[in-house]
Amino acid sequence: MEIVFDGHNDVLLQVRRRPGAGAWFLRRGRKGHVDLARARAGGLRGGLFAVFVPGPERSLEELVVPTGDGYEIPPLAPVDPDHAWSEAVAMLAAAHRLARASDGRVEVVRDARALASALAGDRLAVVLHLEGAERLDGADGFDDRLELAYAAGLRSLGLVWSRPNAFGHGVPFRFPSSPDTGPGLTTAGRRLVRACNDLGVLVDLAHLNARGFRDVARISRAPLVASHSAAHALAPSSRNLTDDQLAAIAASGGLVGITFHVGDVRADGRRDPRTPLEAIAAHAVYVADRIGVDHVALGSDFDGATVPRSLRDAEGLPRLLGALGAAGFDAAALRAVARENWLRVLRETWHAGAS
Repeated sequence: MEIVFDGHNDVLLQVRRRPGAGAWFLRRGRKGHVDLARARAGGLRGGLFAVFVPGPERSLEELVVPTGDGYEIPPLAPVDPDHAWSEAVAMLAAAHRLARASDGRVEVVRDARALASALAGDRLAVVLHLEGAERLDGADGFDDRLELAYAAGLRSLGLVWSRPNAFGHGVPFRFPSSPDTGPGLTTAGRRLVRACNDLGVLVDLAHLNARGFRDVARISRAPLVASHSAAHALAPSSRNLTDDQLAAIAASGGLVGITFHVGDVRADGRRDPRTPLEAIAAHAVYVADRIGVDHVALGSDFDGATVPRSLRDAEGLPRLLGALGAAGFDAAALRAVARENWLRVLRETWHAGAS
């Protein structure tokens, strides 16, 4: 079975929301997409585990406004940074409690050596990822909170979710739409990118608008990464990457984690769970043909997205890899997409910060 490293999931939000301090995660269940048993059964041995704090909106689905050829969600209000920070701390702590309760089956990894060791063994490697940097926006700036989060194991950071914050502007949920939806990074956002480079924290471009993307591409010294996205040419979601953005990612040695969210891989933008796995594979093929297979990876968005019913959950990953194989990826390419490209980019990003 192919070993998989996945670029994005929202498991920690479920750990925070559900009772039992995550004990359910260590047993096989039926809810959601990922628990330890289903991860092992599907070959999932590691990934970026998002620390994501929702806003005051109860449900995004309730906010969807149909348009003539798609949909849009009205602009979302910013999240209070202090509330977001307190929730983020609770989720970081929950990840460590979960690892401690797992008897060595789950490990929060902080460097490339530990990650490679976990994937070679029988442990689930948790890379802590902050989705939306408003959690760091304190009264005296972000420096102290970033240092504390780094000490707690944070090794990846998304500047924005799909809302504005003190660092930049996330794309609104809209289909069809260009990702060019607002201004670029703020002064604080540019400084945060440089601080992440210095520490060796990956900067994730998922959810960032086009001008913010260009700002990061201009100033970052690390490979450019969009952890869970897809090709705008195939599905014109505001969340997807244009050909120019794909070219910039390739030029930096970075990667695209192909999302499994059906609304971002379908040409019509519908959130239809009957979507075939071939729709995900088509985006992987497009990106590989456009910029090379070395820049293609997986970014499921498990537990935060609508995935194809034929995939179902993490246990279904071999079926997706089968679809990729049927679409033309040979054994070496499948290894690269399943894990090796992520391992290379994380190693280069983390090593650069330590040097």
